[in-house]
Amino acid sequence: MGVGYGTRLKALALYLKNFQLLPSARIVTLLSDLFGTTFCEGTLFPAEQSASEQLEPFLEGVRSALLASPVLHCDETGLRVEGKLHWLHSASTEQFTLYDWHPKRGKAGIDHLGLLPRYTGVAVHDGWASYESYACSHALCNAHHLRELVALYEQGGQIWAREMSLLLVAMKRAVETAKVQGLSALPKEGRVAFFARYAVLLAKGFATNPLAPGTGKRGKVKQSAGYNLLRRLSVGQDNVLRFVSDFSVPFDNNLAERDIRMMKLKQKVSGGFRTSAGTTAFCRIRSYISTLRKQGYSVLPALQQLLLGKPIIPQA
Repeated sequence: MGVGYGTRLKALALYLKNFQLLPSARIVTLLSDLFGTTFCEGTLFPAEQSASEQLEPFLEGVRSALLASPVLHCDETGLRVEGKLHWLHSASTEQFTLYDWHPKRGKAGIDHLGLLPRYTGVAVHDGWASYESYACSHALCNAHHLRELVALYEQGGQIWAREMSLLLVAMKRAVETAKVQGLSALPKEGRVAFFARYAVLLAKGFATNPLAPGTGKRGKVKQSAGYNLLRRLSVGQDNVLRFVSDFSVPFDNNLAERDIRMMKLKQKVSGGFRTSAGTTAFCRIRSYISTLRKQGYSVLPALQQLLLGKPIIPQA
């Protein structure tokens, strides 16, 4: 005779796998030790698929909310699916999170998430070239820039890099102070002074890291790490310093990095995904969990609601 399991036990199994990130085999062992059940992996997979199918209205609501947001945080990271490298793509705000996966890291993968081709706000990202192809406004993560500047100073002794890092931190503090004062942007005289200092340090940097001359051979000449960083800070200056003139734009992309960190932890704890269907289900359920946690919901009751066919639809 077959054994049937209720929504509470199935919800707990989904909670352990998709929130606590335990491997399926350990979940089966844990449930057996706690409840004396014969719950098996063959029961967990259909429960995940059923939950995934119930999330269509939820995902539609999240996409609508993200498209309407004035600022959108984007990131991507490697993901093992069926033994091969794929890419997890994420888009998020303080209230919503959306995950999906694709074989490609670049534009095809970003398009698959279904947001940036239609998005009209400010996309915050780490400067990956594929993001620049979209018509929305852009803001670059200055936490990345600070790490690169510190490395140039500590490993290469480049004084301009230390001065630039201090300048960016000074801008960040000035913005934080202005926000406390109720301002929506730095006063013009403050911006002019910061931008003038920024231009001086760029000139110092390029003097230290000149463009490498051509070799006469076909293809691009490899440039130094310092030159590549300087070019990004120079050509993309408006995107680097957007946080100074628009206080709705953050200094960094830490929100997206936090949202994607747990997905990397899942791979470290449980390994890669064995099936594409399981990968899709995990991304969808994790989008549900992350969004509802941001909005103050408890995860386990929300998963029970999902299995009952009544997913919680997030509020914009």
